[in-house]
Amino acid sequence: MDNSITQLIENYTKKDMLRFITCGSVDDGKSTLIGRLLFENNLLYDDQIVALENVSKGRGVKDNSGKEIDYSLLLDGLQAEIEQGITIDVAYRYFSTSKRSYIAADTPGHEQYTRNMATGASTADLAILLLDATKGLLKQTKRHLYITSLMGINNFIVVVNKMDLVDYQETYFEKYKNEYLDYIKNIDSHDQFSITFIPISALRGDNVSACSKKMVWYKGKTLIEALDSTEIKQSRSNCFRFLVKYVNRSNSNFRGYCGIIASGSVKVGDKILLFPSKRITTVKSIISYDKYPNDSTAGNCICLCTEDDVDISRGDLITKISDAPTLHDHIESNLIWMDENELSQNKEYYIKFNHKTVNGIIKINYKNDIDEFLKEKAKTLQINEIGNCEIALDEQIAVDPFELCEETGSFIVIDKITNRTSGAGVISSLGSKRVSGKSSSVFWSDTKVKKEHRTKLKQQKPCVIWLTGLSGSGKSTIGNTLEYKLLTLGYHTYFLDGDNIRHGLNKDIDFSDKGRSENIRRVAEVSKLMLDAGLIVITAFISPFENDRQMAEEIIGSENFIQVFIDTPLEECIKRDTKNLYRKAISGSIVNFTGISSLYEIPLSNDLIIKTLGKTPEDCTKQLLDHILDKLKIE
Repeated sequence: MDNSITQLIENYTKKDMLRFITCGSVDDGKSTLIGRLLFENNLLYDDQIVALENVSKGRGVKDNSGKEIDYSLLLDGLQAEIEQGITIDVAYRYFSTSKRSYIAADTPGHEQYTRNMATGASTADLAILLLDATKGLLKQTKRHLYITSLMGINNFIVVVNKMDLVDYQETYFEKYKNEYLDYIKNIDSHDQFSITFIPISALRGDNVSACSKKMVWYKGKTLIEALDSTEIKQSRSNCFRFLVKYVNRSNSNFRGYCGIIASGSVKVGDKILLFPSKRITTVKSIISYDKYPNDSTAGNCICLCTEDDVDISRGDLITKISDAPTLHDHIESNLIWMDENELSQNKEYYIKFNHKTVNGIIKINYKNDIDEFLKEKAKTLQINEIGNCEIALDEQIAVDPFELCEETGSFIVIDKITNRTSGAGVISSLGSKRVSGKSSSVFWSDTKVKKEHRTKLKQQKPCVIWLTGLSGSGKSTIGNTLEYKLLTLGYHTYFLDGDNIRHGLNKDIDFSDKGRSENIRRVAEVSKLMLDAGLIVITAFISPFENDRQMAEEIIGSENFIQVFIDTPLEECIKRDTKNLYRKAISGSIVNFTGISSLYEIPLSNDLIIKTLGKTPEDCTKQLLDHILDKLKIE
C-alpha cells in the first residue's frame, strides 16, 4: 500500500471522537445546523445535493448562494418529519474535520418528544444549545438545558441562530447571552460548565465553518473551530468499573469478557470483585484489538480474561476490591418522567440499571419548577416533569452516585404493566438503609472442591426442575414420584416441597405478595447451593408471580433451570382439595389464597407444560422424565 495512503489511514484512526447533541426548542434550527455542517465538510455527494434541492423546492428556504435548499431534510428521515417540518426521533450523523471525528445527535424540540432528547443526551460529551434570535430563551430551551446538566454534560456551545432574521445585530446576541448566564446561576453544577457563545445563521452558513462578514463585531471562534478545540472530559472517577457486554468463547480453550471500561483503570494481576456473585478473582490478561496491553483505562473497549474459571455473564459488573461500590437498597435521585401515565407513589416499578433490574417503589420529595427554580411539593409527576425522588429497592445492588460513574449511577424506570420506559434518572446520593441480615462486606469465598468436581463424581448434570402450578394441581405428587424414579436410576436428587420449607426455613414468612416473593427468593438461593453440590433439585412451589419465577431463574442460572407448568384447571384443583383449603378461602377464613383471593399469573415461557386432566400421576411423571433424562447426562 502507498505510504501516503497508509499515513492517511493512521492519522484518521488516531483522531479522537467527540459525541455532541443539538438541543433547544421547536424550530430553533437544530436539524438545519447539522445538515449545514455535513454540507460544509464536503460529506454530501453531488446526487444527494441535487435530490435535496429537488425536495426543497417550494419550502421558501434559501441560503447565501441563493440556492433553494433546506438542510434540515438531511436529518429528518421519517415521512412524518418531512411532512410536518419537525424532528421526532433522534438522528445520528457521523463526520470528521482535519482534527477530530464526530457523532452528532439531532434531537427533537417538541415537548412531547422530550424523552427522545434525553436519550440523545445520555451519551453526549457536549451540547450545542440553540436559541432562535427572534424568540430567545424559551421554556423548552430551559428544559433541555436542565436535562443535559442532569445527564452530566458540562461542555456547552450556546448558538444564537437565525441572526439573519434580526439583521445580524449584536444587541440580540448580547441580550440572549446575558439571559442564559443569569438562568444557569440557579443550576447546582453551573460552576463546572465550559461555555462558548457563537452567533450564527445555520441556513446561510454564517460563522458555521467560516467567519461571517456580516458580523464583524464578533471576534470569537466559528462553530467548527469551537468543536475542534473543546477539551473532551475524561471519566470523573478513578474507581474501576467494567460492565460485561459480551462473553467471548472463540474456542473451547478461551473465555474472555468484553466491554468498555466505564471509569478507572485495570492492569494484569489486579484482584477484581464480581457483582452480583461477589466472587473474587485475578486479571490474567487484557486483549485490545490485536494487542495484549499490560493495562487499560476508561473509554477503552477490551476483552478481559481471569485466572479462575468463574461464572461471569453479560450484564455483570467487575470492579477492583480496593474501590468496590457499596451495596444499597435505598437511593435518592433526580428523575425525568417520560410517560403519559403519571408517576404513582407507592406503585412498584422495574428499576433498570446497566447491570441489574430490580423492583422499586418511588417516593417524590419535590418537583422542580424549571422557570423559577422552586422546589414544589408533589404527590405525582406528569410527563416531562423533573423531580427529586427516593427509591426503595427490593434488594441491595452495587451502584454509585452519578457524579462518580455515569454507567453505575443512572437508571431507567419501566412500568410493570405496559412495559414502557416511563422515566430516566441519575443517582444524587445513596441511602443508609440496609436490608436486614445483609452486609456489603460479605463476599463469596471460593473453595478448592468445586461444582465441576462434584458433577464428575456423581456422573450427572446438576439442574433445578421448577414445578409451578395452583394448589392441588399435582406438583408435590409429581415431584415426589419423579425423585423416586430418578433414585432408582442412580441419580443424586433432593426434593424441596413448599409445605415442608414453610415448616422450618421459611416459617417466619407470611402469605402476602411480598412474603411470597421472599419465600421464592430463599428457595432459589437454597436450590443454587444444592446445585453447587452437584444435585438434581426438584421444587414444588405455587410461585404464582411471573416476576418471582424470573427472579428464581436469574438466581439459579437459566442454563440450570427447567420450568415445568403443571396445568390443572381451578375447578379440578378444588375437587382434589383434601385439606379443604379452597373451601376455607372461598368462605373468607383464609386470605391471600392463590386462585381465589390472590392472582396466579400463567407462566408465559416454559420448558414443559403437563396437562394433568384425565391423566394419572404416573402418566404425568413419565412425560416429565422423558423430557429431562437427556438433559441430565454429562456430555
